[in-house]
Amino acid sequence: MTAASLTPDEFRQLGDRFADRLYRILGAHPAEGPGGPGVRFAVVAPDAGRVSVIGEFNGWDASAHPMASTDRGVWQCFIPGVASGASYKFRVVSRDGRHSADKADPFAFAAELPPGTASRVAPSPAFAWGDAGWLAARAAGRIHEAPLSIYEVHLGSWRRVPEAGNRWLSYREAAGRLADYVAAQGFTHVEFLPLAEHPFYGSWGYQVTGYYAPTARYGEPEDLMYLVDTLHQRGIGVIMDWVPAHFPRDEHGLAYFDGTHLYEHADPRQGLHPEWDTFVFNYGREEVRGFLLSNAMFWLDRYHIDALRVDAVASMLYLDYGREAGEWVPNRYGGHENLDAVDFLRVLNERLHLAYPGATVIAEESTSWPMVTRPTYLGGLGFGFKWNMGWMHDMLDYMARDPVYRAHHHSAITFSLIYAFSENFVLPFSHDEVVHGKGSMISRMPGDRWQRFANLRALYGYMFGHPGKKLLFMGDEFGQWREWSHDISLDWHLLGEADHRGLQRWVRDLNTCYRGEPALHQVDFEPAGFEWVDCNDHLRSVVSFLRRARDPADAVLFVCNFTPVVRRDYRVGVPTGGYWTEILNSDASLYGGSGQGNFGGVEAAPVAAHGRPWSLSLTLPPLAVVAFRAPAPEGAR
Repeated sequence: MTAASLTPDEFRQLGDRFADRLYRILGAHPAEGPGGPGVRFAVVAPDAGRVSVIGEFNGWDASAHPMASTDRGVWQCFIPGVASGASYKFRVVSRDGRHSADKADPFAFAAELPPGTASRVAPSPAFAWGDAGWLAARAAGRIHEAPLSIYEVHLGSWRRVPEAGNRWLSYREAAGRLADYVAAQGFTHVEFLPLAEHPFYGSWGYQVTGYYAPTARYGEPEDLMYLVDTLHQRGIGVIMDWVPAHFPRDEHGLAYFDGTHLYEHADPRQGLHPEWDTFVFNYGREEVRGFLLSNAMFWLDRYHIDALRVDAVASMLYLDYGREAGEWVPNRYGGHENLDAVDFLRVLNERLHLAYPGATVIAEESTSWPMVTRPTYLGGLGFGFKWNMGWMHDMLDYMARDPVYRAHHHSAITFSLIYAFSENFVLPFSHDEVVHGKGSMISRMPGDRWQRFANLRALYGYMFGHPGKKLLFMGDEFGQWREWSHDISLDWHLLGEADHRGLQRWVRDLNTCYRGEPALHQVDFEPAGFEWVDCNDHLRSVVSFLRRARDPADAVLFVCNFTPVVRRDYRVGVPTGGYWTEILNSDASLYGGSGQGNFGGVEAAPVAAHGRPWSLSLTLPPLAVVAFRAPAPEGAR
């Protein structure tokens, strides 16, 4: 049990500019004190004049339990008899006495159910984890060479309970249902939109006040542990969105915490985000670095999270992000790079990857900042992966066009291969692409109903053939027509219709093929894993390419026809003779297609094409992707 007051060793940790486990010291911890069992409270407020603990256990009386300060700006006290679950805040009075606010505990492990804003005392974790096998395999794995297919989920709207007032599922209720569905669909990972406590549900979790507290909307901390453990035991990894770029201005949160700008910059040209009306962290302060580094470690330590997807990295990297000339402050060299943020991100990635081999950090970085996913010792930022926003925008723009015009925009589907190996990319179709008037994925496709489904199947087929890991937002896999709304469940009733079921099955079979074929995932980030066969057939809007595994003989040929025309006797050059097995066909009737294809495969003919000695004469279905596995070498048969 925690000591009733901070120990000398804990004080030393508080003085470490790069401390990454401060949550073990700060916050509310059950402890044994002179008056019996109770809770030790500790909070950083270096410029406060007075701090006290207020809560339901003292009638919210600020005079009942004043805290003592230390020379490191830490205030602490021990209160006997405080039980787990008790609500509390800190009454913080500025040094000059002019500012007083009741603040939630920045390091609280639990929070009141919104709209309540108090922190809650959480018991010492006693959850019996059953995922030791998963964690061992994760540590021994090579994540960049493994299949990574992510199902992005907003927990409050994935499924709801209409017979119970349209309420959302709890962590425990969602656990088995989500694990069953994700496993059946073949995804390797679930990515949750932020689950840390946030006062405004409509922020989707991206405006965080309780960085260490799982949102109480779905249950208690141990309930979230149960959800993660259930997914792990089903062989499914867990990624959580993490928001170190900004925080909301709510009075009970981090803003103006001790009567000064403790967490944010004082100058609004540095500390106020103009687009989101939120505060920007001051990454140069040791209090901020310790708070965020410790928080990242906390989610992996306590909740066994496998990866953090870092939101809005571009807004961290650039001092002029979202600002006009004169609205930002240059760095000490006169540039627009946020040097403190760069240093923080490098330390974050170094610490996390060192502490948790096999775990990773994913950047949502929307600019051309160099070497985001390169090691820090080479000058990179050290992320494991980066979202490929350029590919996503190009492909959605291309697919939204009537096929008759696609020949004039052929570069949209080929340009990404110029830079595909400059970073370790994830190909994302995320929640951001199905909100704010953009329409759903299926509604953005052109043509009649049949063509829309065919176009979307073709888009997903090209996505799974293209180098890079994969991400789909919930509902994309079965073609939800309306935009996503956080207030209601996905439209699961659509699976009563054959074309929606067909799309869902196509995504499942894509995942199955992707996981089973080393050529589709093993060499994602090197040119050796990809080879154009023909990227120049713009007049027919067809592209063809090979994907290769470490063993170059292990290859898969993709041919993509982005027009509604059946193309017969379409000749494609291949490197070897033998029988090429058709392993994917998005036009198959079981997916809702027209049933055109190649009867399971094609024998290569000794007819040279595309600079190769052999070739296949193919039938290309309309608005479809077909894929063929290369014949095994003679010695391997």
